[in-house]
Amino acid sequence: MDALRHVNNTAYFRYFEEARVRLFSAMGLDAGSGRYGVLAHASCDFLRPLMYPARVVVGMKLARIGRTSLELDCWIADAEDAGVLHARGRNVLVCADAATGRPQPWTDADRQALERCFAP
Repeated sequence: MDALRHVNNTAYFRYFEEARVRLFSAMGLDAGSGRYGVLAHASCDFLRPLMYPARVVVGMKLARIGRTSLELDCWIADAEDAGVLHARGRNVLVCADAATGRPQPWTDADRQALERCFAP
């Protein structure tokens, strides 16, 4: 937190990171699978400060899926008032082979897992 009790801006990126980790876990995409997601882009628009201490809700929406990448629209709200956004972000992730580090296409199973994770 800063001198005004605002949650530090780097924490917002950690919140987005935790959401991505949970997404990949739900998809079965982890070190054991031989593939992983690499963050290629992260941005955050800080809309209003979160006051420390805060419990947050992080939301994600699958904006686009390409051959080897996907784009997520993300947002952060205070759990006490989830209708008010405190930040909005964008993440681009690339599927990579753990052995080579090279991009790898999303499989049909990956796409089906994404559909399950982002089903309404």
